[in-house]
Amino acid sequence: MKIALCCDHGGLYLKNAVIEYLEKNGYEIKDFGTTNENSCDYPDFALLAAEAVKNGECDRGIFVCTTGIGISIAANKVPGIRCALCSEPLSARMTREHNDANVLALGGGYTGVNLAREIVRVFLETPFSQGENHKRRIDKISAIEKKYNK
Repeated sequence: MKIALCCDHGGLYLKNAVIEYLEKNGYEIKDFGTTNENSCDYPDFALLAAEAVKNGECDRGIFVCTTGIGISIAANKVPGIRCALCSEPLSARMTREHNDANVLALGGGYTGVNLAREIVRVFLETPFSQGENHKRRIDKISAIEKKYNK
């Protein structure tokens, strides 16, 4: 599985820890930046990484900013992206099972490395449930995207 990663300066430390975890566990990664602690704008990185997930270059994404909020909002502007901000493993499991989320957002200023590793593990290992009710809801989300992205 190939994972798109990105962050702003506030998420750099956690992103690098996640990359280390992913590499140790056999995942292929594509890092869309940032690579230093200079102040930068998370939408620039979220757009590049989200497009890679949308076009199939990467299977899933993990995006990090200080809170995870801004980068998840930016990612969700790309049609086809379902980015969920998760702060614990249960949310990561539920967003995969119920929402077929393809991007995970983390808050680098609020989520410790060990907890982030567990959230990432659960997010990447949990399959979509394929439940008809969940498919129906995802289709409705896609219809909203189509309505407003003409």
